[in-house]
Amino acid sequence: MLPAMSRPDRERFLAEPRVGVLSVTDSRGGDRAPLTVPVWYGYEPGGEVVVQTGRQTIKAQLLRAAGRFSLCVQDEGRPYRYVSVEGPITAIGDPVGAAVREGLARRYLDDAEEARGYLAATADQLTDDIVFRMRPQHWRSADFSAFAADFAEAGAGEGPGTP
Repeated sequence: MLPAMSRPDRERFLAEPRVGVLSVTDSRGGDRAPLTVPVWYGYEPGGEVVVQTGRQTIKAQLLRAAGRFSLCVQDEGRPYRYVSVEGPITAIGDPVGAAVREGLARRYLDDAEEARGYLAATADQLTDDIVFRMRPQHWRSADFSAFAADFAEAGAGEGPGTP
């Protein structure tokens, strides 16, 4: 059994600025696996996951068709942790609002000048992009901190040549 995070811990973890991996059912036919792509996202504890994408993209078409998606975020540093959340799309914002777009840019680009430059260079997204909001319904999480602590304790004092 995976060492799951508490609800407050998993919500805090999801709220931190991380690149998420969005997965959505690919309904284009054949034997396709789900579409899985990295995304910037927004989330506040207790709220909804917010994802912005181009309105004409395959991702947007599949999100509309499926009506739900999943998002996985991770911390690759030790100890390894992840949160995966899945749920229904509750709203589609068309066009994307300037405040939502600026919030996402500032979330990922902590330098204010860099964020301003990005927003200016991608101003067409105000008309080209849409926002999908998802209500988290199912959560999966793991935090291997306890395992890491156990390994550290078990290995303490042991070094090369120790029987």
